[in-house]
Amino acid sequence: MKRRDFLRTGAALAIGSFAGAAKPISGAAASITTSRLTAAPAARAVSLPTVRLGTLEVSRLILGSNPFWGYSHKSPQLDEEMKRHHTDERIMQILDEAAECGLTALASPPDERWIKLWARYLEKGGRLKIWISQCHGRPEQMFEEIDRSIKAGAKAIFIQGARVEEQFGRGNFNVLQSWIERIKEAGLPAGAAAHWPEVHPELERRKFPTDFYYQCMYNASKSSDYSAAEREKAVATIERLEKPVIAYKILGAGRLTASEGFEYAFNRIKRKDGVCVGIYAQKAIDQIRQNATYAEMLTTK
Repeated sequence: MKRRDFLRTGAALAIGSFAGAAKPISGAAASITTSRLTAAPAARAVSLPTVRLGTLEVSRLILGSNPFWGYSHKSPQLDEEMKRHHTDERIMQILDEAAECGLTALASPPDERWIKLWARYLEKGGRLKIWISQCHGRPEQMFEEIDRSIKAGAKAIFIQGARVEEQFGRGNFNVLQSWIERIKEAGLPAGAAAHWPEVHPELERRKFPTDFYYQCMYNASKSSDYSAAEREKAVATIERLEKPVIAYKILGAGRLTASEGFEYAFNRIKRKDGVCVGIYAQKAIDQIRQNATYAEMLTTK
């Protein structure tokens, strides 16, 4: 089945609404989803297309963690709802469900709750094995966050967009570079995130020792403008970058359907690039399975 035909089957879940339990998948896409992602024998792991972040190979679809911690980018009420929903046990279940669907990595800040949860998850035999740490502490805490991530077993580390932009806006490129070099000294792939479309091209021009970038599809740190024009600015940046890019907020923090967000992103990013998408639903496996199916079907081999 061609990817355009796949998208026309109507299989997309309207996950942008965060409306609780996901709708069932039907039609031709249901057949694809079932045969490729759920009907496989337990002994044979489902695999998705991969990308490389430096020396680290990860699934092209990475699990985001914003919903776990109540970062809805919509309303305080939804923030609190997300926090209540995501108990430690539910988060660990989602991690295993993601691994079942072929995802190999997730991104999360190295906060105390997460580090304890991650250690407990691995001790219990959790199936998802790669944690990418998103360091987001204040500048004076950044080295400590990086070191804590390394100690807790992160396989790659990137600096949160807001922290990168603080230093970028002040022209403190030496500070940014010192953070990246701290990660590199530990032998881990190092990255930088940004909402502003001008950040990463400048880092590449200055030959920063980054291995990868995280690029927001909307300039959410300056405004709440989730317009198509803002998205175009982001993909114009992604298309210019030589190093791998992980695009995030491809669904506009829940403002777009999965079909629209995935199709647009995968039509514009390069084969070396991936996406990071969070999950919020009463039955998370339905969203994860569908997102994984999109990542598989929309990837040009």
